[in-house]
Amino acid sequence: MAWAILFVAGLLEVGWAIGLKYTEGFTKLWPSIGTLAAMTGSILLLGWAMKTLPVGTAYAVWVGVGAVGTAILGIVLFGEPATAGRLVSLGLIVAGIVGLKLASA
Repeated sequence: MAWAILFVAGLLEVGWAIGLKYTEGFTKLWPSIGTLAAMTGSILLLGWAMKTLPVGTAYAVWVGVGAVGTAILGIVLFGEPATAGRLVSLGLIVAGIVGLKLASA
């Protein structure tokens, strides 16, 4: 269950990272509220997952899910470049996340 909670925390991290773009420096009310809610939820769920998962593993997976998700949405939503180097690097992050999960099982 802690892994599922951690994954949702990572998805919320993606939400707030992308949300920051839409807040326009926290000048837009609803995007700012959504971003702050996602930040709060992400941190709370990360803390909950860390009750049973090793701190280093949980944090690395949380950051990894957030980084990969944010980079992919940056490509899809904002037209950021999807170069081979970026995609390979994202694949390496995913491999690291899977490796941490397998090593912690």
